[in-house]
Amino acid sequence: MLEFPGGIYAITPETADTERLLTQVEAALAGGVAAVQYRDKSDDIARRHEQASELVVLCRRFKVPLIVNDDLRLADLCDADGVHLGRDDGSLKEARIILGKGKFIGASCYQSLELAQAAQAGGADYVAFGSFFPSPTKPQAARADLALLHEAARTLRVPIVAIGGIALTNAPQLLDAGADSLAVLSALFDAPDIRASARDLNQLFETESEE
Repeated sequence: MLEFPGGIYAITPETADTERLLTQVEAALAGGVAAVQYRDKSDDIARRHEQASELVVLCRRFKVPLIVNDDLRLADLCDADGVHLGRDDGSLKEARIILGKGKFIGASCYQSLELAQAAQAGGADYVAFGSFFPSPTKPQAARADLALLHEAARTLRVPIVAIGGIALTNAPQLLDAGADSLAVLSALFDAPDIRASARDLNQLFETESEE
């Protein structure tokens, strides 16, 4: 099994402006994010293929994995480094057959340790829990709590990603509770200086490793 990198997991904003998207992601990569997830829920297949393919090339330059959210076919077509699947996005087994052993497969587990245990048993390379805080992207999302992270860190063998409304101010408590990676969208891409924001968030991991 591949080892999914700990650190800041950048979730891309949805936009039709591909050039701007690439500029934003390059700034995040320059700031040191550990992984990037391409997330676009639009029906524009051509745009999504173009953006994902361009991001794969960009992320390879920085030696950072590019994961495609929810779309196994797109992940395969653009030779992404993996796919992230929600509860209704297809099976882990199918994803592994199509992508092969050299790609990452992540699973959204929401507020459920049982889902995470099943995902781990099914071959997921990492699991994601959330939403931990109010999120501009998904304001109505159900909340996960720190006790779940503590229990997951104690019982799971795969890396744990925390997601949902994460910012510089609330991130430390998630790391203290056992998160290996923090999935961030607004705190990165809505920041006036994306590179500086990524660098500041990354410093939380450096502080954690020194303690």
